Amino acid sequence: PEVVTASLRIGQSRPVYDAMVGLMENEAAFRALTPAQQRAVECEVRDAKLSGVALDGEQKERYNEIAKELSALSTEFSNNVLDATKAFEHLCVDKADVAGLPRSALEQAAQTAKTRGKHENATAENGPWMFTLDAPSYMAVRSHAENRALREKVYRAYLARASQFFEPFASTPTDASEPKKLGDNAPLIERILTLRQEKAALLGYDNFAEVSMAKKMATLATAESLLEDIRAKSFPAAERELEEIRAFAAERGAPEASTGLMQWDVGFWAERLREAKYELKEEDLRPYFQLPAVIDGMFELAEQLFGVKVEAADGEVEVWHPDVRFFKVLDAQSGAPRAYFYLDPYTRPAEKRGGAWMDDVVGRSAAMAAPGASVRLPTAHMVCNGTPPVGDKPSLMTHNEVTTLFHEFGHALQHMLTTEDVGPVAGINQVDWDAVELPSQFMENFCYDKKVLKKIGKHHETGEPLPDDLFEKLVKSKNFGSGTRYLRQCHFAMTDLELHARYKPGEGADAVFAAEAKIATKTMLMPAIKEDRFLCGFGHIFAGGYSAGYYSYLWAEVLSADAFGAFEEAGALEDEKTLSATGGKFAGTVLAMGGGAAPMEVFKAFRGREPSVDALLRHNGLVATTA
Repeated sequence: PEVVTASLRIGQSRPVYDAMVGLMENEAAFRALTPAQQRAVECEVRDAKLSGVALDGEQKERYNEIAKELSALSTEFSNNVLDATKAFEHLCVDKADVAGLPRSALEQAAQTAKTRGKHENATAENGPWMFTLDAPSYMAVRSHAENRALREKVYRAYLARASQFFEPFASTPTDASEPKKLGDNAPLIERILTLRQEKAALLGYDNFAEVSMAKKMATLATAESLLEDIRAKSFPAAERELEEIRAFAAERGAPEASTGLMQWDVGFWAERLREAKYELKEEDLRPYFQLPAVIDGMFELAEQLFGVKVEAADGEVEVWHPDVRFFKVLDAQSGAPRAYFYLDPYTRPAEKRGGAWMDDVVGRSAAMAAPGASVRLPTAHMVCNGTPPVGDKPSLMTHNEVTTLFHEFGHALQHMLTTEDVGPVAGINQVDWDAVELPSQFMENFCYDKKVLKKIGKHHETGEPLPDDLFEKLVKSKNFGSGTRYLRQCHFAMTDLELHARYKPGEGADAVFAAEAKIATKTMLMPAIKEDRFLCGFGHIFAGGYSAGYYSYLWAEVLSADAFGAFEEAGALEDEKTLSATGGKFAGTVLAMGGGAAPMEVFKAFRGREPSVDALLRHNGLVATTA
């Protein structure tokens, strides 16, 4: 509460607001500012208005009450999801029950049985094995476990987290302590949506989606138009994919094929189909992606693209856990420091929320420079939830985990490689929310580039580079399931906008789930199970910054695909000089300018035109490619 109160006092500072408005109204003085300074002032005025600075008396008091309650609800929402995730455990003692699971998953499950279940003699070969709702464990079971009952249990439990349906899945603590009462996020969702609607009305907007869009590139209309365009092209592709999975399961004699595949079957049989179709198992790649080698290759790519050298600086600062690394970013030519960052790579479910993220520690700023320095250099932190080392074996990554690491590094690069000295608009500051994923998703493209994968893909035992046949299979399998994947993203984004633009709270306990179900008629191919309370775990929009903004992932993907298209068109992926030149242009615009200019201006400075959705659809096989 104290932090929220302090934030409100800063955001609602009338002297600062009046001074900024006065500066904007003084034409000569405003013209004398640099473009970045002008944008900083304009953003400050806009943000102050959205913080309630223009409200008076009871309205301001009520606005502040809402802000404090929303902050508390957000924290409670996250804690409920974390508590539910920690409360689930499933122990397998029979080898037959873990059939199909890859070695890496069994090693992790045995390690969990040791540390969490206190089975000191647990081994990957003989068990016992403990599975949780932590992402690496959950995904391994869903994709690889032949044990259908286990797949069903973890699927139902995962979708029931932090809801009225979760209690049957909660385990009694191993230490026999009093079990923690688990929270239900459903009433919190209703309260959050109610307060956001009230907040929008106080600020003079029709709904909360309009409040959110006030700080974004898109409008509600343009965002929903993009989503419908992608949904319409994804739906028939997803239908074809599901039919192919069903046919494949029947061909392989799956008993469940005769009764109809359920949601916990589709992921398993999709993975088997992918393996059969492309002769590629996710686990075939893992031995080639050891974290240290992936990091080195990623840093080498950054040097080639953006002219920076990354060096380890472990021990130069304090860290919050022994696994955390510290690095410094130097100009490759002069050796001068540009930035610093922390990397926290491994999952720690007892103390760390799932997912991956990057955030700033401090930003670049001339005004905040230390005595004798011209500018304060930026520092970032990157947090992932990768598979940790097991015994003497290093952290071996799935290709998806590699992509996640590149993604977060892209965010960090925009924060660290800014050349903007005006702190309020330097790096990621004041980059519109729906453009902030541009550099992160852009970096993901290189995870399918042969030269890059040859550098980062070294077998952890032999040092052998990733074989050509595995690379070819990986590229061919890239668009497998793209229709399903994009339809799912459309479901999340369209549900988010519906709840924040048109949903009216107060129509009953299950009304919010009915609203999601209505969206699902256009975005899901299979009916939801009874326990499906996905919204109760949808932290992005109820406990994160993506409320009425989840569409930003797809919006930014359009930007990033189009940006990568510039490298393809220039032939940069085949020629190192062109790669460095095009990368330099990207660094000099998207990364350097940060929030110092409107995102559309930044994109046009790099691409020479406004973005097009064509590259996204082409890259993902959702439209036919022209010869």
